[in-house]
Amino acid sequence: MSSRKKTVVVTGGAGFLGSHLCDRFLAEDMKVFCVDNLITGNLLNIEHLKDERNFRFIQHDISKEFRLGDKVDYVLHFASPASPVDYLNYPIPTLKVGALGSHITLGLAKLKKARYLLASTSEVYGDPQVHPQKESYWGHVNPIGPRGVYDEAKRFAEAITMAYYRYHGLDTRIVRIFNTYGPRMRINDGRVVPNFIHQALYHKPLTVYGRGTQTRSFCYYTDLIEGIVRLLKSNVTMPINIGNADEFTILRFAQLVVRLSHTQSKIVYQSLPQDDPKQRQPDITLAKRYLRWSPKVKLEDGLKKTIRWFEGRLSTAGVGGRKKI
Repeated sequence: MSSRKKTVVVTGGAGFLGSHLCDRFLAEDMKVFCVDNLITGNLLNIEHLKDERNFRFIQHDISKEFRLGDKVDYVLHFASPASPVDYLNYPIPTLKVGALGSHITLGLAKLKKARYLLASTSEVYGDPQVHPQKESYWGHVNPIGPRGVYDEAKRFAEAITMAYYRYHGLDTRIVRIFNTYGPRMRINDGRVVPNFIHQALYHKPLTVYGRGTQTRSFCYYTDLIEGIVRLLKSNVTMPINIGNADEFTILRFAQLVVRLSHTQSKIVYQSLPQDDPKQRQPDITLAKRYLRWSPKVKLEDGLKKTIRWFEGRLSTAGVGGRKKI
């Protein structure tokens, strides 16, 4: 008699990372429920899965009541606007999915006796005064600033996840995701990688804020997905940073995109947005120690693949005037 397939619920499953997680779990012969209200998710990200018998898409706002009759082994809460453009356009839904959505998905995991994984973010550290950022750092966040809707939504989500862990004994995991890039990002995402690639492909000036001395660390999506899956299957209940510890200034990153895309674009400078973090670099000591994980993909290699993917997507969309790579 064959054993029952493991079943996983992925909220935000039609998004950039959520869709890649759906792929990974299907490859591991799991049954996948993908839940997304498509505010920022895209059906194109999961179109290739529509005929998979172990895959089911449910269009639903996870901030509202959600029921599922099937047995569930894992609940992964990835639903949330995740770029400044998105959470500034959708401030209330961002707060709701961090608060109400976390409450509802935690309740689902409790009801089903499932393991729960929260997708948190490096934004819980705010504009950090500690560098690099360790999981023990409490952060430096402006709760009433424009970015506060996202930062505080995720900080609350972490707090309620730990409350369910301590009070209900729920089996929980928290991943703090640092800047991640790769195929299936939206060209109008608003984050630095798609912004620069989009501008480069159209030979538009690459927009650098401030003097470009602020730093970021970029992790290719395959590395991140591997880290998340390892965390899910581990016994680690404390928050864990997953990201690439190689730190780049934004100016250096812009220069790299210009070189790899063979564009004629120049670099221009604009005022730094309010509360924009000056430094962002994960300390991944715990991920190395407990998950035996570290990123493998070099930034230049990952960027080449990402640029090719955006080129192909723009070509498929019939958009002209771009640089062929």
